[in-house]
Amino acid sequence: MDAFAHLLTDPTVWAALITLIVMEVVLGIDNLIFISILTNKLPEAMRPRARAVGLGGALIMRILLLFTLSHIVAMKAPVFTINNHDFSWRDLILIGGGLFLVYKATTEINHSTEHGGEKEDDKPKPSIGFASAIVQILLLDLVFSIDSILTAVGMTDHLPVMIVAVLVAVFLMFVASAPIANFINKHPSIVMLALGFLLMIGMVLIAEGFGAHIDKGYIYAAMAFSGFVEALQMFRRKRETKPTETLH
Repeated sequence: MDAFAHLLTDPTVWAALITLIVMEVVLGIDNLIFISILTNKLPEAMRPRARAVGLGGALIMRILLLFTLSHIVAMKAPVFTINNHDFSWRDLILIGGGLFLVYKATTEINHSTEHGGEKEDDKPKPSIGFASAIVQILLLDLVFSIDSILTAVGMTDHLPVMIVAVLVAVFLMFVASAPIANFINKHPSIVMLALGFLLMIGMVLIAEGFGAHIDKGYIYAAMAFSGFVEALQMFRRKRETKPTETLH
């Protein structure tokens, strides 16, 4: 009880908690984009349930991983060596997850470009099964969760702080998931931009798996700048369509 009271009154613990929540939300953006794109391929009635199950799976997975911190930290230990480079289980998971993201983003971009010139009524609606969507979401949840937990371990050694940060971050992601998914679904150009983000994130995961450290700040800065440019484009298109609409 005294230890818990000490945590509540320690300013450094609160600072670590707030920082961790922000970090978890930022690191969860790529996961949220993937969930939005994947669930938008489901029938509309299934989408809210798929998002809830996907984010619920991410929450459960991260909390379970937090209770096995010693094993998670041990995943950085070398498993085998190729050309004087050590590979750990974390590296292999990052490479596998990166390849999966690159594959998914590439196939979705190919589908979008192949059917880009068709009319909306004639365009074949991409569809996947509910179970298939959940399995794919959980696979990526595992990759992003391990990366997220390892980041949390490097910032604090208080397990309750990490659990609270994960709970708050996943709740915020759940609140934002529906608006983000609907926004992506309504704007085809945003879909292509989001797929480009996933492709970049997949390549970054592969690079990190092979030992190349890439500062996440550069990645999120590039994503923010691309989003800003796309917002300007959307504003320009909206201004251009207004005179036409007023004539009718």
